Amino acid sequence: MSVRAIRGATTVIENSRESILKDTKELLLAMQETNNFNTEDIICIFFSMTSDLDAAFPAEAARQLGWNTVPLFGMQEADVRNSLEKCIRILLQLNSNKVQADFQHCYLKKAKSLRKDLNYKEERKDKKWC
Repeated sequence: MSVRAIRGATTVIENSRESILKDTKELLLAMQETNNFNTEDIICIFFSMTSDLDAAFPAEAARQLGWNTVPLFGMQEADVRNSLEKCIRILLQLNSNKVQADFQHCYLKKAKSLRKDLNYKEERKDKKWC
């Protein structure tokens, strides 16, 4: 087994606890469903939020999903002028026998603009999430 990583990001409509937790759960579930991993395989998850979000910790969404044994770490994203607003980013590390290229990163909502190289319209039109 090797350590692998999956990236993901999403945006929220508003700086509210409900919005942050709902959209973070959606992203975590999309990452899990798309990449077919078990929570027991997760080493840790890093969460970051842009400075315009402060109503909740996105890591709480993982706890609400029952991911209680996974180490979680939250931080504030670098405050870069003209960057995407109301954005939550995730870096999930896990143990896997798969090669890195087998994993699919998940960018939802306005966060799709962060990875224009991931051709969502054509290559992933048959996918539910990413």
